[in-house]
Amino acid sequence: MREPAFWHRPASWTSHLLTPLAALYGTIAARRMQRPGTAADVPVFCIGNYHVGGAGKTPTVLALAKLLRELDERPVVLSRGYGGALHGPLKVDPASHIAADVGDEPLMMAAALPVVVSRDRAAGLPLASAQDASVILMDDGFQNPSVVKDASLIVIDAARGIGNGRVIPAGPLRAPLPPQLSRTDALIVVGEGRAAQAIAAEIGSRGKPLLSAHLKPDDASLAVLRGKRVLAFAGIGDPARFFNTLRSSGVDVVRNKAFADHHAFTKGEIDALVAEARRDGLTLVTTEKDLARLRGAGGLPAWAQAIVPFAVTLQFEDADALRRLVTDQLFKARERRARRST
Repeated sequence: MREPAFWHRPASWTSHLLTPLAALYGTIAARRMQRPGTAADVPVFCIGNYHVGGAGKTPTVLALAKLLRELDERPVVLSRGYGGALHGPLKVDPASHIAADVGDEPLMMAAALPVVVSRDRAAGLPLASAQDASVILMDDGFQNPSVVKDASLIVIDAARGIGNGRVIPAGPLRAPLPPQLSRTDALIVVGEGRAAQAIAAEIGSRGKPLLSAHLKPDDASLAVLRGKRVLAFAGIGDPARFFNTLRSSGVDVVRNKAFADHHAFTKGEIDALVAEARRDGLTLVTTEKDLARLRGAGGLPAWAQAIVPFAVTLQFEDADALRRLVTDQLFKARERRARRST
């Protein structure tokens, strides 16, 4: 689905009209967050956000996995597999699974590290641990109480913030803000902008770490697009951020087309994009996540070969602060387990 535009504007008559439903949804969500969950035998770091839609969770998971490996840890991702038909638990195999099986984000991440998909996250813990995991990175699921989190690292976009600050369906929040803030162990603000300042100030006042980061384009991706005129398309939570990243990186984006998050592209849609690009002498560009949805079991089909993926990584402004946060949370998590075992 595409997010309603009024979610990211000041309170409107539409959001006011939906307030009773939002109050009911928020009450249920807040109560659900209080339920007890299953504890894993290794530390669990949850990378989540307060709202629906894109904020940069997947690049954050990959950045944390890279750091954990530098610390001689063995990270394994646990994902619900949103958009995939298979319930799991199962380990994602990029050679045999497609996005329609396991979801686009798990398929993309599985190229870099072990990923376990389980619709019931708690049921996926044993399989994730069985992948020789020393740390489980839970992709999303912050509001889901089924798994005990040792640390919840919340990602927020600096330009979008939390929209109008209201709960679904009146706004984008997945639950009322107070119970979400109380469970936040660190806040990661991605990009430039002032929309997240109030949230950051609140988290800072609680003595929790604040980290700033930005999406850095891959040098190889930029080299491929240098001097090219581009037709960019994306079906992610925030397509505008992708288009802005391209432009701010010096890419000549002549035209852009936005689709709904996790959009399942048809051959006809891609054929139309390819034809438009050829007609106007443009290069087709999309995100790695979008390209993952186009891959079949044998790789990228011939009708999608003309598309250039634009890769980005998340760069933290203070890498040492991130390292301290991760090592501190790992120490606390293992200390808790040691106390429970005695």
